[in-house]
Amino acid sequence: MLLSWEVINLGLLDKIRSEDEESEDSDAATERAHEILQIVGERVEKVRPSRVIFASVAVLLILSGIMIIGTWIVPYDRTSVDVVYLQGVGGHVVLVELDNKGSRSITDVQLDIRFLDDDSNEIARSTFQTDEIAAHTSIAGDNLELIAPGASVWENYTIEIILDYTYRGTQYNERWTYNVGSWTMEMFTYAAPMHFL
Repeated sequence: MLLSWEVINLGLLDKIRSEDEESEDSDAATERAHEILQIVGERVEKVRPSRVIFASVAVLLILSGIMIIGTWIVPYDRTSVDVVYLQGVGGHVVLVELDNKGSRSITDVQLDIRFLDDDSNEIARSTFQTDEIAAHTSIAGDNLELIAPGASVWENYTIEIILDYTYRGTQYNERWTYNVGSWTMEMFTYAAPMHFL
């Protein structure tokens, strides 16, 4: 009987010893957790709203600078044609603005404006040519104006825009048509596909 009592005591002693070791491990873990919490608390005290605002403004300025520099440095072509159509008692007027929104100039530019009836017969035509349009430049004026006097305001017509230009040695041709006549004034924009490099 003495032997079984010793075995029971040994089992209890082992449990007590293992609990002491676990409590030492948990005490060490608790101390480490408190140290980490103190470090985090010190870091949080250093972060102030003024620093957050300053960092946000700095990031905003850097991103804005990258966008602005990219607009001027990265070579791309983005050409568009803005058209205003007017009809009145005296006939029809088509006003055009040619816009080079790209970062490099376009050369050998020719823009044809044709005013066609329902049977595709040409009623009036205007042609504009120039050697070069600089980057971020638009052109408008009398040379980009088409007047079709005397044509009936009761019929439907088609405006045809043909744009030919060269960008970095490559010739591009664009053709757009728009049906008009239902309204006394119409505005529309045609944009050529964007070309990079």
